[in-house]
Amino acid sequence: MPAEAPVTAFILVKTMPEWLALTVKEREHAFSTQVLPAIEARTTGVRSRFYDTEYYSARVTDVWVWEADDHESLRLLIDALRETPFWDRYFEIVDLLVGIENGYARTYGLDPVATIST
Repeated sequence: MPAEAPVTAFILVKTMPEWLALTVKEREHAFSTQVLPAIEARTTGVRSRFYDTEYYSARVTDVWVWEADDHESLRLLIDALRETPFWDRYFEIVDLLVGIENGYARTYGLDPVATIST
């Protein structure tokens, strides 16, 4: 049986005035002292990427992409994030989309379909 596929969460957020009032240095400090320790204390096997979208969207200013080794790691990650000021204080959580890359291919034993541009 193949190993469980990594689980990816796309968390769509909108910055709140409290976050925007912080300086860049204060924001970096908040992330490194309030978010990272909470995540490191609660879970392992998670990775993150952050995308700015405020240039193109008024509703969603950022997309946080979190990949977790399994569903349990993702659950622990979300629990950890919810206990920090980043969840609904510094950022409004607009939507949370969770998926497994190429889940259909895994389900039906198919090769994943992907495009490659050269």
